[in-house]
Amino acid sequence: MTVLMWVFGFYVNTTRSIPLGVYRKSEGPIGYGSYVTFCPPKSDIFDTAQKRGYISAGFCPSGYGYIMKRVAAASGDVVSVADEGVRVNGVLLPLSAPQLVDKAGRPMPRQQGQKWTLAPAEYLLMSNISPISFDGRYYGPVSAGQIRDVIQPVWTW
Repeated sequence: MTVLMWVFGFYVNTTRSIPLGVYRKSEGPIGYGSYVTFCPPKSDIFDTAQKRGYISAGFCPSGYGYIMKRVAAASGDVVSVADEGVRVNGVLLPLSAPQLVDKAGRPMPRQQGQKWTLAPAEYLLMSNISPISFDGRYYGPVSAGQIRDVIQPVWTW
C-alpha cells in the first residue's frame, strides 16, 4: 500500500520530525516552512544514523531512505549551532537544542560551536515539533540536489 501511494505522489510520515500523516508531492517551490523529502548523501554521520535506527534503508542512491523535514533556512542565511539551540540570522529556533546523547545513551554527532552562511542552493532542514529529531542540528545543511520533493499535508494528526 505504501509503495503504491509513493508511486502516485503520496508519502506517509510515521516519525515525529514533521506532523504524522499523509502528504502529497507538490509542484511548489522550496521555501521557508516548506516540508520536503530528501536523500541523505553517503557519509559516516548517516551510516551511524542508519545503524542506530534514526533513519532507514531505502531507495536513495546512498542506500538510505527518504527523510522528511521542514525548511528552516536557505541561501544567504547565517546559521549557528550552540548548546541552547540553532539560530538562523540570530533567531533561536524552537525545540532546536542539540541532545548530547540519544535515548540509548550514545553520543550524538556534534555541530555545536559552528557558524556558517548557507551557500546558494543550500538548505537547513529541521523539525519544529520535536526536540529529539535527527535533523540539521546534527548533520548541517543539505544541497538542493538532495531534495527530492516538496510535499504538502493532506491529512495529519
